Amino acid sequence: MKKVLYLIIGVVAILVVASVSFYVLFDPNDFRDRISAEVQRATGREFVIEGDLELSLFPWLAIEVGKTRLGNAPGFGNEPFARFDSARLSVRLLPLLLRREVAVGVAELDGMHLNLAVDRNGRGNWEDLLEDSGAAPAGQPPAGATGSDLEINSVGIENATFIYADAQVGETIALTDLNLMLGSIGKGGPIAATGSFDFELQPADLRGSVDVTADIVLDTVARTIGLGGVEITVAGVDIDAEVEPFPFDGELMPVVAFETEAFSLKSLMRSLGIEPPETADPDALGKLTLGGTARMTPSAIGIDDLALAVDDSSFTGKVSVARDAAGTISVDLAGDSIDLTRYMAPATDAAAAGADGEAIPVEIPADLVRAFNLRGELTLEEATLSGLVFTGVELAVNARDGNLRMHPISAQLFGGTYAGDVRIDATGDTPVLSVNEQVRGVNLGSLVAAMFEQENISGAINGTFTLTGRGTDLADVQQSLRGDMAFELVDGAWEGTDVWYELRKARALFTKEPAPEAPSPPRTPFSTVKLAGPVRDGVFTSEELFAELPFMQLTGGGSVDLPAAEVDFRLSARVLKKPEFASEMTTEELEDFTEAVIPLRVEGPLATPSITPDIEAMLKKEVEKKVRDKLEDKLKDLLKR
Repeated sequence: MKKVLYLIIGVVAILVVASVSFYVLFDPNDFRDRISAEVQRATGREFVIEGDLELSLFPWLAIEVGKTRLGNAPGFGNEPFARFDSARLSVRLLPLLLRREVAVGVAELDGMHLNLAVDRNGRGNWEDLLEDSGAAPAGQPPAGATGSDLEINSVGIENATFIYADAQVGETIALTDLNLMLGSIGKGGPIAATGSFDFELQPADLRGSVDVTADIVLDTVARTIGLGGVEITVAGVDIDAEVEPFPFDGELMPVVAFETEAFSLKSLMRSLGIEPPETADPDALGKLTLGGTARMTPSAIGIDDLALAVDDSSFTGKVSVARDAAGTISVDLAGDSIDLTRYMAPATDAAAAGADGEAIPVEIPADLVRAFNLRGELTLEEATLSGLVFTGVELAVNARDGNLRMHPISAQLFGGTYAGDVRIDATGDTPVLSVNEQVRGVNLGSLVAAMFEQENISGAINGTFTLTGRGTDLADVQQSLRGDMAFELVDGAWEGTDVWYELRKARALFTKEPAPEAPSPPRTPFSTVKLAGPVRDGVFTSEELFAELPFMQLTGGGSVDLPAAEVDFRLSARVLKKPEFASEMTTEELEDFTEAVIPLRVEGPLATPSITPDIEAMLKKEVEKKVRDKLEDKLKDLLKR
């Protein structure tokens, strides 16, 4: 036992003496130039250790390195490829010597700055470092790897910056103030990870911050990495995610299943440095949730199985963004119902101040049209816009270089159909809006009630509108409208007004006879009303009006001032020989109406115009005609004599 004890004491003494001698006689800084030269020979890049090297031996083999930098690849400028302020690595010495086990205590890196770049030819500034490295293909273990010969107690990265600049697509991603802490690695379980960083994306000019908590699953044999149970906070939005295992030594193409907590889109935009749009409903865009499976491919970044909830509306589908200079956004969505009026621009101060029923100007989203490069298809069970309720909506959208086209558009509207082709040209200072629309079999009563809050007409309407206007909002566009319109009203009635009664009352007033009894309820039925004509500077003009009522026909023309919603038509009414309700009339009354052409004036608000029959002019013409006829008869008699 004494011999064994003496042996142990002797070994310890030797180690102590060796350690003291090592610290006294060995200075690792003597090897800085040699290390730099060897790295430069191996990589072809300048490698400079500016700070001191510190080395400890027992019980940990530990090395600390001060400021260090590695030069960039040729053609990528003078900025270093990588640099750091300090690094520290410690390894247990005895397991390494006795069992060839690498047990790392800590790996720490402070002030890391890494510049990754891709030139216009698609060459990365890291590729030369991988040439002839003997690295195994992605997903394949290197020769002799067992997956269990490396253990690390913890990894810490502080104050790091990562820059990725892609000259091919004109995109730069910057992660700054990055701090990452990894727990135990190589003991068969997931690796606990926490971290945070700020980000900035250019030229999108997006910026924000991210906090991450995750369990990392690292497979050193298959050389894959996956993240399960990831909790991320991006610009105030909480996200739960899970990343499927993917090779960590190849091109990064992760697949991420994610779901967000409810968040405000306006608040998110503000945190990203984007001014959110003002909306008619201040609470609009206040509650969003998003979920799906995000995939990255060499050509695009997309979300499959997308589930999106915007306030009270839900959508499903997919979306992707091309990874090229154009950055085309592709969208395919199906939704339940949405009230678009909530998301329109609010009334201007002038319009809001005047409570006189003036229409609220709706802005043309020119900046949005110029910004987006978009292709998409959208279907909606129901969409409401300014009281108009569309169902079964199908819409295709194409936006590029300041031009937006929504075509084809189809929907059911108040029992009929709507089809449209809408274009916005925002390439100039003033947007140009063009529409080519058709409605068929639309319930006229429901349409008028929705647009004018009036319930005074029924029937069905067919129409075509081919119009173009310029302006920053719809009010300006209406003022400049040019094109053509055509309407046909079928099998309806004008409620609240009885044209036949108004004619009889006007005659009785002129002839000083008793007025006829007023009908209850007053209404004017019609079988058809047709009108068509051009639109110039917001005024629709038609000289082709034709209306057929049970007791008369109307012809004539006039105009509709669309911005002012005012109508002014002069018509001629010809009563049928045997009109309905004729049993109520005297013989003289019937003769006056059936033998005359009655002038009518229709004027006033488009929703509630007034009809004024000119009975005096009618009867004067009849008197003049009778006098003329008698004179002609006498003249004929004189000529015969």
